[in-house]
Amino acid sequence: MMGGPGARVRAWAEIDLGALRANVAALRAKAPGAAFMAVVKADAYGHGMVPCARAALEAGAQWLGVATPDEALALRAAGVGGRVLCWLWTPGGPWRECVEADVEVTVSASWALTEVTAAARAAGRTARVQLKIDAGLGRNGAQPAEWPALTRAARAAERDGLIKVTGVWAHFSCADEPGHPAIDRELEVFRRAVAQAEDAGLTPEVRHIANSPGTLTLPESHFDLVRPGVAMYGISPVPQVGGPADFGLRPVMTLRARLASVKRVPGGHGVSYGHHYVTPGDTTLALVPVGYADGVPRHASSAGPVLVAGKWRTVAGRVAMDQFVVDLGGDAAVAGDEAVLFGPGDAGEPTAEDWARACGTIAYEIVTRIGPRVPRVYVDGRP
Repeated sequence: MMGGPGARVRAWAEIDLGALRANVAALRAKAPGAAFMAVVKADAYGHGMVPCARAALEAGAQWLGVATPDEALALRAAGVGGRVLCWLWTPGGPWRECVEADVEVTVSASWALTEVTAAARAAGRTARVQLKIDAGLGRNGAQPAEWPALTRAARAAERDGLIKVTGVWAHFSCADEPGHPAIDRELEVFRRAVAQAEDAGLTPEVRHIANSPGTLTLPESHFDLVRPGVAMYGISPVPQVGGPADFGLRPVMTLRARLASVKRVPGGHGVSYGHHYVTPGDTTLALVPVGYADGVPRHASSAGPVLVAGKWRTVAGRVAMDQFVVDLGGDAAVAGDEAVLFGPGDAGEPTAEDWARACGTIAYEIVTRIGPRVPRVYVDGRP
């Protein structure tokens, strides 16, 4: 959806593609010697995968990163170019379809190497593969003890013409906690894994471990490529170090809604399920027509901030499936007036980080969980 929303839209997420392009430029400047992978998994952290992927490529990204093969194939089906890496595989996945779509696939175990080589043989073309080491995160990736055998097997598949190993990579566990001792340990595991891959005869084009916090705070982790995710959308991955503006970033999403109801109620009036909020006196209640079915966290009950009638308000009582209430006190508003849940903060509205603090979570979750009932409206901040 391009341009402004129609009058009938109850809520919308405004996505500033100009801000996204500027964020890509700012992040590229942090790692000038490395290639740039724009991570657009999870519908670009809730911002819309295809428009954000295109904007990132326009801004100089050479690679796109996604979690699932379905995401990778959706990019290709939409005609999105660039090099695409996909990393979250399960047995029986669409290996052949990805090989044929020129998607680079991650291999973290011997079973995955077996499946991708079979797919390459069936497709009659060489698969582009990246090998992942578990440097300490404990999720995907081959354990260091298994790594030498995996690299030797990958090299054998290369000699047979079935695959080409284009990269070796890993993922940090604690890069968002600067100074954490795991960072140096994992860098050492990664360096050793790269050396072992080269000893096996592999010549990876890119070595990469830097996520958003690594890109911003760990220049020694940049290697050949960096993989910013949440930072590209203008959210600081290390809010204890600095906010978006401190890193030259700008939040890309602004979540807005139109008030569905404004009414006067007497003191002692219960509000929402369970009456966890009761009006302290005569007051005005405004109904914001978004709820947890739209991605507004239920944990924001009696806590989430929202800008209504020029002031910060707090969710009054429980967030329901489709709506929540704010108490305007003596202030005036009418149905149809705009409520801003979060945005860059330019007009005094809360930010995604403010919501994260209110809900005891991280800003990544706040933007990513905004659901499909909320249309995305793309604005272009080009000069």
